[in-house]
Amino acid sequence: MELANVLRRSRQLIREQGISTELGVERAIDEIAENSIDPIDEAALRTELLQEITGYGVLQPFMEDEEIEEIWINHPGEIFFYGAGGLKREQISLDEAGLRELIYRMLKHSNRRLDRLIPYVDADLPDGSRLHVVIPQVTRKHWAVNIRKFASSRFSIAALSESGTLTADQAGRLSVAVRERNTILVSGATQAGKTTLLSALLREVGESERIVSCEDTFELALQNADWVAMQTRPASPEGDREIGLRELVRQALRMRPEWLVIGEVRGAEALDLLVALNSGIPGMCTLHAKSAKGALEKLMTLPLLAGENITEKFLRPTILGAVDLIVHCERDHQGKRRVSEIFEVNRAAMD
Repeated sequence: MELANVLRRSRQLIREQGISTELGVERAIDEIAENSIDPIDEAALRTELLQEITGYGVLQPFMEDEEIEEIWINHPGEIFFYGAGGLKREQISLDEAGLRELIYRMLKHSNRRLDRLIPYVDADLPDGSRLHVVIPQVTRKHWAVNIRKFASSRFSIAALSESGTLTADQAGRLSVAVRERNTILVSGATQAGKTTLLSALLREVGESERIVSCEDTFELALQNADWVAMQTRPASPEGDREIGLRELVRQALRMRPEWLVIGEVRGAEALDLLVALNSGIPGMCTLHAKSAKGALEKLMTLPLLAGENITEKFLRPTILGAVDLIVHCERDHQGKRRVSEIFEVNRAAMD
């Protein structure tokens, strides 16, 4: 009860008096403490209140836990999360209304819309984490929330080798491949470490080289000074047209890229990517697949979604001229990630 009262009073003081969040919280707690018959834990109330106003409420401890990689909610009052300790589930104090308010607060950063007309959304959070939400009537009853946390550590090829994700030979081979401006496709299942490896590979790119990246939702975090990051935009009921990956790839080619990067190839943009890479621009991308050979086969079929007169006779030489290596990532039943294969794309591989 105190939390709801102090939260309401804090926001009122902040709004009406123009004071800081911290001062508003302190004044509201003082007022409640003076008028409360029973003693209250002011320190605990202060922490919980600041999480509600400036953070993510009951989700804040899970967001701050560096060992947690992913968080999801299937219905209010219960949270699932996956991290170093495997899959876990906990009860949380969060009702339907509180969950909706929290999600809308999270969406303010990206200005993405979520309502009856647009019942699902992909959005980035200020720390780089990715938020995905689906609401009824697409879901049966409750809001479904998934947060893929952004890894704050800046992984490098050397660090991945030390952790066992890469062997020393694999690390050396990939570093040379980047220096030789090879085009690299990173494949694997969900949560196999594709984006982590992609980011590490991009750290091997020379500081003076220009990178242009295209993603559905911002996930890459690069330190390159000459880097342009773009993300897709969904259509809106107000008339804003959709901007998809195909359009972003076309725009990227007008921006003098020395490296073209696509966060995840999943549709017709594969055709535009292959054409761009055949123009002499090296690139990197990720793709969901069960094996390196499976990724190659998928790359043979995705361009067909462009709905144009694409044939196998065209695709085979195009892929041969575009992709040099496929690096396949796997995750074992204990959650350990590793690169299981570095597959060289050549004419024999295409037969």
